[in-house]
Amino acid sequence: MKSDALTPREIVAELDRYIVGQNAAKRAVAVALRNRWRRQQLPPELRDEVAPKNIIMIGPTGVGKTEIARRLARLTGSPFLKVEASKFTEVGYVGRDVDSIVRDLVEAGIQLVREERVREVRVRAERAAEDRLVDLLVVASSGVADSLEERRRTLKRQLREELLEDHEIELEVSESRMPTLDMFTPQGIESMGIDLKDMFGGMFGRKARKRMRVAEARRILLVEEEDRLIDRSQVEQEALRRVEQAGIVFLDEIDKIASREDAARGPDVSREGVQRDLLPIVEGSTVATKYGAVRTDHVLFIAAGAFHVAKPSDLIPEMQGRFPIRVELEPLDAADFRRILVEPENSLLRQYTELLATEQVELRFAPGAVEAVAEIAAEINSSAENIGARRLYTVMEKLLEEISFDAPARAGEVHLVTEESVRGTLAPLLRDRDLTRYIL
Repeated sequence: MKSDALTPREIVAELDRYIVGQNAAKRAVAVALRNRWRRQQLPPELRDEVAPKNIIMIGPTGVGKTEIARRLARLTGSPFLKVEASKFTEVGYVGRDVDSIVRDLVEAGIQLVREERVREVRVRAERAAEDRLVDLLVVASSGVADSLEERRRTLKRQLREELLEDHEIELEVSESRMPTLDMFTPQGIESMGIDLKDMFGGMFGRKARKRMRVAEARRILLVEEEDRLIDRSQVEQEALRRVEQAGIVFLDEIDKIASREDAARGPDVSREGVQRDLLPIVEGSTVATKYGAVRTDHVLFIAAGAFHVAKPSDLIPEMQGRFPIRVELEPLDAADFRRILVEPENSLLRQYTELLATEQVELRFAPGAVEAVAEIAAEINSSAENIGARRLYTVMEKLLEEISFDAPARAGEVHLVTEESVRGTLAPLLRDRDLTRYIL
């Protein structure tokens, strides 16, 4: 796990590079992350007794709840999974099984560890794939009079210079005819740890020779060499360890399964049932996966919800007890929108500028233009549905609609966005409330 010894102040500084404001939430997740490192420094007999302090983020949509959790996971190399609580239903009803949270988190962990291992062996895999390509090309050009070594050197040079990408060769590839696991229930075959591919691989897959371009063959051979150089069992073991010790689950829309005290019985019965089904995983339990049993005692759960109607206190007491830290995220105003447009490392203005630069169109913003965009986005949020920073996407798309459409025909031009052009394009829509609801 990388960056596991960052101090809370350093974690907040890293999050500040991508997320504007919300200091209370950043501090809370920074402390939770640092507590993981602190737990690892404890004696073994005490280490297992320290449970993670799960967090509930309270705030409207589009204020950065998901982004904070996602960036935190990337920062530490932790397996991360985002799920919507409303997608699960009480046992006995149609819906997803809550154990699938752990299974999906394990899959995310395996993908994460495999990508790290691939980066470690990439150079060796590329060389091995190149050698295999040379072997295939030598056979295809067996009638050439040059010596074998000289021919191999020539082919290797041409491959590295990508001069043979469209040349066709014959390659033996696997034709997999495996049925998918979708036909089984989520907790059926998979929870028993049965891998159909291992059991019936020879029955459902076979080798076949296929003609393809060198560029396509290179990709296939590279994947095969990566798989050969990576120890699958080590990847699985490391992934399980990371899931148990460093996994992060972002449980969104938790307010949708909160039962209000004044609500009539009916649908709320199922909501409470979902909470009780989620409770064992959040509290800490052992879940069977096809890679082995996984304990969730030290997985960090970050729940989030707008809580416009329900309140955190409407959750069942046991669920409230497993989320001892509550953080309220502030709604975004025009000043926040202006910072979001220009300050983050991959700011929205930079994204649009770079996108149009691919068409050789230079996008510039005059003084006052950014402030106008921020003010209009904040005004729309206050008069219509408040969707937070996502409103900037709709406003910017409408503002740059014409230049985005005409960009291929305007290569070499400079497109200047002024305050007047911003207000001229968007103000008429603001005046028509019905139009605003449909377009912005």
